Amino acid sequence: MINRRNVLLSTLSVGLTGLAAPAILTSRANAADALELNAPGVLTTAAEATFAPFGFLNKQGESDGIGYKTMEEIAKRLDLKYDPVVTKWESLLVGIIAGKFDISGSAMGINEERQKQVLFADAWVESGSRLFVHKDSEIKSPEGAMGKKVGAIVASIFIPVAEKLVGANGSVPVYQADVEGMQDVVNGNIDGVILDSVAAAYAITESKLPLRGMERLEQSYQLGWAANKSKPNLVKAVNEKHWEMVEDGTFAKICEPLIGFDPTPADPIRTVFG
Repeated sequence: MINRRNVLLSTLSVGLTGLAAPAILTSRANAADALELNAPGVLTTAAEATFAPFGFLNKQGESDGIGYKTMEEIAKRLDLKYDPVVTKWESLLVGIIAGKFDISGSAMGINEERQKQVLFADAWVESGSRLFVHKDSEIKSPEGAMGKKVGAIVASIFIPVAEKLVGANGSVPVYQADVEGMQDVVNGNIDGVILDSVAAAYAITESKLPLRGMERLEQSYQLGWAANKSKPNLVKAVNEKHWEMVEDGTFAKICEPLIGFDPTPADPIRTVFG
């Protein structure tokens, strides 16, 4: 005999399940909208691919690096599809301001001028600018660069550092990527180049370049991800998931194979919400 009570409960259960599915989807859609994303459910980032170990193309031609992997994990924890768009460095900030991307996937130095233009997530890397020269160079200290030719990356915070070191009688050629400046030092075309200390140390070791860095950092700074000022909820969510990763050790596991340590700042620059 058919138990009508069981049939009724089973039918009711199926009906409720059918109602629950759209409700869950709607809830997820609303959550995505709350993050101010350009496309619902998709985290679109501006990924600079010539700034190893933060962002680069590996031997398989795939996007890789500390910034790429960290943002990929953040997207996963936010239940979002990760869409990194390879972007030239000089176009990155412009694209963020124009709203072309949700957030930068590349490390960017945090300073007052940039904070006026974009909304930075909490700083996630601490590094510094350093003068690198050929290992056989006569330059033994940063003071030895006075009157010399010292390169820097275009549209970077390294240009004024280089200008100060070389003085009025020196010159500061600019480059599109770190590797171009380092190669010009190796080839003897310039006397030195100002680079991010962490990035340059990685590149020199990885490529076995005949370069050495000065002992002194010219400036210490912190790096962060930049978003359009119209996306405070996204930045809050990125902050939350990033610090989760720091606490559970995921961030250290991403960084250590590439640079040998966790670069988390001891006293990070926090997001300045309006």
